[in-house]
Amino acid sequence: MKGYMGIDVGSVSTNIAVIDENNRVVDSVYIRTQGQPIKAVQNALREIKNKIGDMVIKGVGTTGSARQLTGLMVGADIVKNEITAHAVAASNVIKDVRTVIEIGGQDSKIIILRDGVVVDFAMNTVCAAGTGSFLDQQAYRLNIPIEQFGDIALQSKSPVRIAGRCGVFAESDMIHKQQMGYALPDIISGLCDALVRNYLNNVGKGKEIKEPIVFQGGVAANKGIKAAFEKALGMKVYVPEHYGVMGAIGSAILAKEAVKEKGYTFFKGFEVSDFKYRAVGFECTACPNRCEVVEFIQGDEVISRWGDKCGRWSNSTSKKVHANTAS
Repeated sequence: MKGYMGIDVGSVSTNIAVIDENNRVVDSVYIRTQGQPIKAVQNALREIKNKIGDMVIKGVGTTGSARQLTGLMVGADIVKNEITAHAVAASNVIKDVRTVIEIGGQDSKIIILRDGVVVDFAMNTVCAAGTGSFLDQQAYRLNIPIEQFGDIALQSKSPVRIAGRCGVFAESDMIHKQQMGYALPDIISGLCDALVRNYLNNVGKGKEIKEPIVFQGGVAANKGIKAAFEKALGMKVYVPEHYGVMGAIGSAILAKEAVKEKGYTFFKGFEVSDFKYRAVGFECTACPNRCEVVEFIQGDEVISRWGDKCGRWSNSTSKKVHANTAS
């Protein structure tokens, strides 16, 4: 059986999805990155290998904030940004999707499509209000499992208005409302409403949001946030089955297309999970730019360099580790 693999490496999570020839998800892996993308990718590769058994991987795509690094590690056939990957995955679920809402661990984005083509998008990487990490923090503070957060919000009869423009203000306002004696479901429902308002007023500002709407990313698991979006927009919001790994699914689909076009794959195999990798940096002093150059090293050999403006290091064929990064 042949499969195609997509790897999405972000600041919070590392996701891998394997699809078949018909773009159906065979299996997937979702683990925490924990500030170590190389280690996270290797652990995720071991896990997915155990899940898919003898399936032959015919192509690999990477996306996410560490897509370039991951692409070098595994031998990616295509490296694409998150906007493209999420749009492709959403279009695979609903062919005529027109709006994609994606909220992950530390950022959020909106993608506007018309006739299957991305015509507009926006990202919010500044404020954490409404992201997965913020909701995790509030669930922990309230001593509620994050899996129950949305269900509790749906129990509300009279949501409390929470200031959601900023994560710090939202938390302070929640504490104030608790001290005033409001019911927990009303506070949590109010928080969901506030975070959706924040998203629509910032990320979605000026965007023409039309149905069908697909909601993906880890936060899509929160039924309270989904309900708050539907209430605010007055439209149906669809959450796909594999909402948490849609970026990986999109990159797997793109990899399948790339491989079928060229007829072969660059994938190095699952053995890369056992290789010794490290990424280190040094400051180049050859000119006043003083560029911060990153070396990606496998064993004792430099696979790639980037970060220099002039190409002095990135275009070099030397595999020798720079003296400042050798230790």
